[in-house]
Amino acid sequence: MLSLAPIAAFADTPAATSNTPGLSAILNHDDLTYGGVTLYGTIDVGFVHQTHGTPLSDSYTDGLGYVISKNSNKSINTIAPNGMSQSKIGLKGDIKIDDDLSAVFKLETGFSPTSGMLSDGRKSLVANNGVPLDAQTSNADSSRSGQVFNGVAYAGINSKEWGTLTLGRQNSLLTDAVGKYDPQGASYAFSVIGYSGVMVGGGNTRDARLDSAVRYSHQWRAGRLAMLYHFGNGNNGKAYQLNLGRDFTLADLGLGDLGSSNYGKLSFDAFYSNNRSTVNAASLSAAQVLTKPTGSLAATISDNTAYALMLKYTLNPVNLYAGYEHIRYANPSSPLAAGFSDIGGYLISVVNNTAFTNEKILGISWVGAKVAITPKLDLTGAYYHYNQNSYKGNSCGDSSAGSCSGSLNATSLSLNYKISKRLDAYGGAMYSKVNDGLSSGYLHTSSVDPMVGMRYNF
Repeated sequence: MLSLAPIAAFADTPAATSNTPGLSAILNHDDLTYGGVTLYGTIDVGFVHQTHGTPLSDSYTDGLGYVISKNSNKSINTIAPNGMSQSKIGLKGDIKIDDDLSAVFKLETGFSPTSGMLSDGRKSLVANNGVPLDAQTSNADSSRSGQVFNGVAYAGINSKEWGTLTLGRQNSLLTDAVGKYDPQGASYAFSVIGYSGVMVGGGNTRDARLDSAVRYSHQWRAGRLAMLYHFGNGNNGKAYQLNLGRDFTLADLGLGDLGSSNYGKLSFDAFYSNNRSTVNAASLSAAQVLTKPTGSLAATISDNTAYALMLKYTLNPVNLYAGYEHIRYANPSSPLAAGFSDIGGYLISVVNNTAFTNEKILGISWVGAKVAITPKLDLTGAYYHYNQNSYKGNSCGDSSAGSCSGSLNATSLSLNYKISKRLDAYGGAMYSKVNDGLSSGYLHTSSVDPMVGMRYNF
């Protein structure tokens, strides 16, 4: 349990002087900052109806399956967490060293406000080991797997002139970009690319955040550059990522006076991601449970390569969005043997190093718009499309196997009302449907999920 005692200790002590703020002064600031260190967080909870869903999980990162899933099987009405944002709490620091340099750090963890438990996708998988599809609770793999800091945990140096260098557990470059370029702001309840970590992980949700990583980023004028290298961890492979981006006005394109802000701004970012011997975990089957260690998991191992391009055009009060990612999955160049411990300390007791007879290609695209109806009310609409090739044996385009070509389509609409600076209320719905190979083994192939909720940021 987080204690605010250290903050309270700043007040009413002999050491408190006119130059040392008391608790009341700290709390009167716009944020909870003292000595360059800020306490921050989000609590997001609401109510949802699903035409085809699965029961709420106490540990699953998203809490509920907001997109049609293989085990979605019945009408669900429930209190649900994290509809618009991941509930979280964290500390971040920016401590000045000199006029140019500062030391920076960030420690963050996600949790479920409906259970008070840390977000732990792999615990939700273990809970469904050997359980039939129609009896399962919500579950999926996740980079948030019960770690004390299941978000990020890094430290580094920031220079106004030379950029920022950080070391530790860090977001992938795609994870940091999705909030800017997803029309629904990476919402779990209204965005497929927010709900699922496949896109931001460059193929596998586990890689949305990477342990033992070094990251460099630099912004100059309207341009930006970022690079990330993951050293690997035990049996797991290395990863590297690159991001280049820029913001344009019409003047930047040689259109003279049309460059006025009245004509808006175009932003774009391009990405490359390469992840080796990456792990996609799953629950054990009923047969595997009989012979494998209790609490262990199965996994598919692959080498994943991804390219992405994201665009945003702003012309107040309208924001337009578009993006595309191309992901290629191949059998690992360095296969992993069963019996290794992966993120969160979970044992992988069953591995598949030969899942892809041919390379699997997954294309992810999206478009959308956000309109500020009033200064306090935003209306957002979005469309998401996933398309998979046929990658095993003879070509197929039906639901006979998960390796057949197939697609997922989702449409969402949401309203967000800013009650105050830190509190907003939201409502909306997402319709999702799978076809052909991406619907193989599904109990149902579509769902409509309306949700209302409130979110508090501090």
